[in-house]
Amino acid sequence: MPRTIDLIRASKLPSNMMQFAAKGALQVPPDENIEILVYLAKHNKIFGEVARMTLAGWDEQASLAAASDPKTAREVLNYLIASENLRPKLLPALLENPSIPDTELAKFAISASREGIDAMLHSPRVRAAAGVLESLRANPYLQAEQSSALASLLNANQTGPSILVAGSEPEVDEAVAAKTAETVHESAPAAGDEAGEVPDEAVSAYLVEHAPEIAAEQDKPFQPVGGIVDLLGTDYFPVSQNKQMTEIAGGAEKAAAESASAASAVAAPSKPAVAVRPQPVHRDNAMQKINRLDVKGRIQLALKGNKEERSLLIRDGTKVVALAVLEAPKLSDGEVEKFALQKNVLEAVLRQIPLKRRFMKNYIVVRNLVSNPRTPLDLGLGLMKHLQIQDLKNISANKEVSETVRKLAMKTYKQRLDAANKK
Repeated sequence: MPRTIDLIRASKLPSNMMQFAAKGALQVPPDENIEILVYLAKHNKIFGEVARMTLAGWDEQASLAAASDPKTAREVLNYLIASENLRPKLLPALLENPSIPDTELAKFAISASREGIDAMLHSPRVRAAAGVLESLRANPYLQAEQSSALASLLNANQTGPSILVAGSEPEVDEAVAAKTAETVHESAPAAGDEAGEVPDEAVSAYLVEHAPEIAAEQDKPFQPVGGIVDLLGTDYFPVSQNKQMTEIAGGAEKAAAESASAASAVAAPSKPAVAVRPQPVHRDNAMQKINRLDVKGRIQLALKGNKEERSLLIRDGTKVVALAVLEAPKLSDGEVEKFALQKNVLEAVLRQIPLKRRFMKNYIVVRNLVSNPRTPLDLGLGLMKHLQIQDLKNISANKEVSETVRKLAMKTYKQRLDAANKK
């Protein structure tokens, strides 16, 4: 007799039974139940959303049993360890499961959260897997202490020279990192505060902590997510100055330059273009400054610059630069509120914001993250429990966010409403 999962794969299960399957309500063994849910979540357009929500709230003990068992279907294990689906309590078991290949662990290592990095550094299997550790080096969330521990593990696993970047010294890393933790993470400046100097130690600590990523991206020019025109707006560029726009855009998309050229043609300037560089216009100083800088220079500006410069650099397509903005001691809550709602920033920026306790104390930041259609699904669903009832209702009607987010918002809204009515 075929298993229920085989009937589902062959599309031979009735529609009403498929609804039960997507809710995890079929009378089948636990391992088959979770296999059915994962299959529906990944391959079924009709019942996939329901299955994903069911998996997000699946019994923790049953999930842990599946994560620990080497006999669990490979598709289930891959689903559970994917960053968008991961439940933190399952990670230690998943890391030790021999049925998950090192290639999957390496993929996970690149985008793991700081808690995930800690779990990996404590995993006996990961500590002995040089390939996975190398992937972990590229993770933007590595802290100085974690980076030092990672370097030690790599050195222990390799017979060649140290993988530390030339010129960096572990004993300096720790001292500088401690200074950074005190300067950056514990300070909470008032909104709009631009006074005072950021210590050079804070910049040095960030550069040391992220040395591998900086070395890999050193020559990458400023390329804002969404393009230069989207960043500054079409009104920023006078139609007779498309040469200047090209100069400002630097390494930005060719489409942006073509857009300005088209505008120039329509305006039909009365005087021919001259070879002399035009005088700077609104915002030229900030943009030209940024476009002249390499990755290290942009990181320094992100940490020490003003509000306008941070508003540009948060859009940098180079992850290590954009994330540096969130470490700026002068960064205000109002700026973070805007960042949390932006659709034209890297996903890594939106993932980094909730990792900072100071930002998560701001309700507007939390609400904006859930409302932002670019926010990763797992992050938005996890933050929804913090929302007030009226905001849940508003999000349930927001067509820009995913259907999964809208449905969970409506479900939570109704539960809160029912609870309030019973009082």
